[in-house]
Amino acid sequence: MTELIIEKLFEQRDFYLNTIKHLEFQLIVDPTEDEIQQNEKLKITIINELKKVEDEIQLILSKNTP
Repeated sequence: MTELIIEKLFEQRDFYLNTIKHLEFQLIVDPTEDEIQQNEKLKITIINELKKVEDEIQLILSKNTP
């Protein structure tokens, strides 16, 4: 059961990392100031969520370590 939870958390983490990559890629082609600001807000939100997921993974793994 724990393995399944950890696997789902890793999938979620990978999704967040890929989303950040895509946001960075969007800034390559002449973005407007609005797009830059919106992009930065999204990245901050995603990074915060990513930290939560990583903390949860770490907590679960630490509980399962004998």
